[in-house]
Amino acid sequence: MPATLNRRRFLQSSTATAAAAGVATLAPSVLRAARAANEQIVVGIMGVNGRGQGLADTFAAQPDVAVAYICDVDERVIGPAVEAVTKHGQKAPQAVGDFRRILDDPAVDGLVVATPDHWHAMATVHACQAGKHVFVEKPISHDIVEGDRMVAAARKHNRAVQVDTQRRSSASLKAMVEFLASGGIGKVHFARSWITSRRENIGRAADEPAPPGVDYDMWLGPAASRPFNRNHFHYRWHWFWEYGTGELGNNGVHGLDLARWGLGVDLPTSVVSSGAKHFFDDDQVTPDTQVVCYEYPGLTLLWEHRTWSPFGMNESTFGVEFHGADGVVITDGRKWWIHRPKEPKKLGVDGDITYEPQHQRNWMEAIRTGARPCADIEIGHTTTTLCHLGNISQRVGRKLSWDAARRRFPDADADANTLLGREYRGPWTLPAV
Repeated sequence: MPATLNRRRFLQSSTATAAAAGVATLAPSVLRAARAANEQIVVGIMGVNGRGQGLADTFAAQPDVAVAYICDVDERVIGPAVEAVTKHGQKAPQAVGDFRRILDDPAVDGLVVATPDHWHAMATVHACQAGKHVFVEKPISHDIVEGDRMVAAARKHNRAVQVDTQRRSSASLKAMVEFLASGGIGKVHFARSWITSRRENIGRAADEPAPPGVDYDMWLGPAASRPFNRNHFHYRWHWFWEYGTGELGNNGVHGLDLARWGLGVDLPTSVVSSGAKHFFDDDQVTPDTQVVCYEYPGLTLLWEHRTWSPFGMNESTFGVEFHGADGVVITDGRKWWIHRPKEPKKLGVDGDITYEPQHQRNWMEAIRTGARPCADIEIGHTTTTLCHLGNISQRVGRKLSWDAARRRFPDADADANTLLGREYRGPWTLPAV
């Protein structure tokens, strides 16, 4: 099968999907009727080594979902993912190594993308072009150009694309956002989000042949060709710019999304990042210590992470603070509380125990109704862009001005603008929309 997907083939696939499922090219009103007539949603899961296996479990547990495919380039992780589906009484899904096999099936409604970051965009755009809805892991993209293309594909093909920033499905955090919007602590001029953790030292590893059962060329996909290295593979790919986005993209996207939701803002006018790899003596490249400052009119937003320290702030290793003229709202990502001058701490709303399966079901409801999901691709793209902006500032080593209307840095800043996208390894290409 060729690496690039022929446009004619995609149009044929989309037409077949429309004929079989009644969704690919129909207006929202017809789509709603079609989904009401067929309540079951059929999905395929792409990438099941980590988060994808959990998503396979969550989706398979839903009585109105059929997990028809499990897809991964590593045969060793297929078995546990299949078991995560069948333990709920579902038929064993078909195991494939190429996600395009899923897109070719007109019975499939949606693709769940839980691959490394460098695969998110291509899988999402191809899926939308094939008439499939998408549930994509955070951060949505490896770079800003990819995110722009993903939003364009979702809009052009009228697909429901949900980002797995689960806190958007939290009732308690929605109440916090409404409290902030109502002026509960006055005008907010400063917010801070953070995460701390004690991650592993991955050591140093030499290049070696890929393990048996691993399609390493497919794993690389559009990334630059280089020998297999175990420190670049399962999960550890997060810490290398070729495949991941560091801790800022890995977990900062959660904190910044919650902060941005509470503040009601989009993109900043400038960004500056400071930090480095201070603690670990190993193969990791991305910073283990990073502080990013985003400037908005009348507002400063701060992100910070330390991947070597178990000590957080406000008795939590993850959280967001909103500082207003009349008080402070603090959340640990579940519950939230209020501090006011000369008053004891007041609990706002008890936290949700879990965001699942609420978040997955919100996507399913969007598929059925034609509405946009609560963590729509455009919302996820804006938050992911914050992460990319911070990482670009970190990599070029200076403060950057951002033109949100033109979606680029000043023209004279060639070093920064070069990092807005990347060159794909042939024959892979980012599909035109």
